[in-house]
Amino acid sequence: MSNPTGEAVDKLRDIPDDTDDGEIFAAVDLGSNSFHLIVARYAQGQLVVIDRLREMVQLRAGLTTKNLLDDEVQLRALDCLSRFGERLRGVDAAHLRVVGTNTLRNIHDGGAFLRAASHALGHSIDVISGIEEARLVYLGALTSLPALEEKTLVVDIGGGSTELIVGHDGKPLVLESLEMGCVSYSKIYFPNGKVSRWRFRRAQLAARQELRAVAPLFLKHKWADAIGTSGTARAIAAALLERDGSVTGISRSGMKDLMRELIGLGNTQEFAIAGISEERANVFAGGLAIMLEVFKRLDIEEMNVAEGALREGILHDLVGRYGNEDARESTVRAMCLRYHVDEAQAGRVADSAQNLLDQVENQLGLNGDYRKLLRWAAELHEIGLDIAHSRYHHHGAYLLQHSDMPGFSKREQLILSALVGQHRRKIKANKIEAVPEEDRAVTIWLIVLLRLAVLLNRSRSGEAPPQVTINAKNGKLTLSYPSGWLKENPLSRADLSDERKYLKALVRLSVKASA
Repeated sequence: MSNPTGEAVDKLRDIPDDTDDGEIFAAVDLGSNSFHLIVARYAQGQLVVIDRLREMVQLRAGLTTKNLLDDEVQLRALDCLSRFGERLRGVDAAHLRVVGTNTLRNIHDGGAFLRAASHALGHSIDVISGIEEARLVYLGALTSLPALEEKTLVVDIGGGSTELIVGHDGKPLVLESLEMGCVSYSKIYFPNGKVSRWRFRRAQLAARQELRAVAPLFLKHKWADAIGTSGTARAIAAALLERDGSVTGISRSGMKDLMRELIGLGNTQEFAIAGISEERANVFAGGLAIMLEVFKRLDIEEMNVAEGALREGILHDLVGRYGNEDARESTVRAMCLRYHVDEAQAGRVADSAQNLLDQVENQLGLNGDYRKLLRWAAELHEIGLDIAHSRYHHHGAYLLQHSDMPGFSKREQLILSALVGQHRRKIKANKIEAVPEEDRAVTIWLIVLLRLAVLLNRSRSGEAPPQVTINAKNGKLTLSYPSGWLKENPLSRADLSDERKYLKALVRLSVKASA
């Protein structure tokens, strides 16, 4: 099971049956330490990895005290992404996902860097939450492991964060992301590669503080196997294997020996591990301190190392979206249940929104995931009612922006939040401006369609709404109602009159009766 040298995962299992042979999928993981690209081809029920690229950009090392990226690291990152972009030419955008993790979550003015990074790569970048990162790590680890019948703990120590997951039967039970990583800890506690017992104690104490609140919850689950993923786990396993050829995986006693060896050397420059780069050696001490404390606080003696990690998880999740296993669908269903959504009404609004979209999607260029986001926003537009009726659309927007939503990127959550927060009453431009600039024009049209779908179903009676036609042209939207319907429904006519005023800042709305 252990693969300390990090050899490629040749095949990833459990692929949806409706994927076609020969299709190419790709995933990019923009980690705090390394950037990874993986390309795979679907063949006979499996994804076969056909290419991998990896560069140790060490994004986290360039983070200043004000959480800005210094120019040198930005240049290094953009150069790397330009090379990745060349390899990705020709890959269908629908078959590619690019994910940013801890450092991209934390940098100030991240929008400017993300725009430059997206341009260099030629594709948009999804910055994901720590919990979503943990979910994808778990999924990636499973792709390279045999089917496990017992609970499993997965530990992923990245450059800026550490993800902990307990799962069973392919499903995560507990997910956590902690602010501790091999790059950040090496920078703080082992600057310039300096190592001492005192420095290790400080690093382990910091890790202990991070783990203290979550350790009891994890210990309740009594897992059968502990699995490590990514560079830190592989580097530790490689160091132990080099010192004892009979060793597989990671042991607590072996890590203590490595710590004593490092302390004796006094610096990481003298610490040699076959097959491990100088850049990895420079962040080894920080990763080792974290792993030692994880072992201690979670009562682990031995750990195997999985080949699969975040990038394999991204790839597998992407194929699931392409098939019928989109984790976002499960998240939306769970939120509807949690916040006691009137599913019948949500379904009626969603159907109306999709009907309106069908009529204008070619005119407005609304397709792909935007179609899904509109439906999900319609299904979730009343979640704020579970908090209070007054300003419930604002409550719903807050929940969608700040909740952990497995499967969704931060960008997608901002779009959903804008849709739900602006689905009624006055339009607030500052809420739309929170959406990434490249998505704002489309988001405005989605808001308009959702608002109209809500109005069409305001009676909540279950009766079919009127069959309206809609046309979008030159920034103007025209709604045509069946002849006589508006005259027979004065309340709806008044609502539409108010809506024209509300939408004035976004689009000109014209309402007429069909001939």
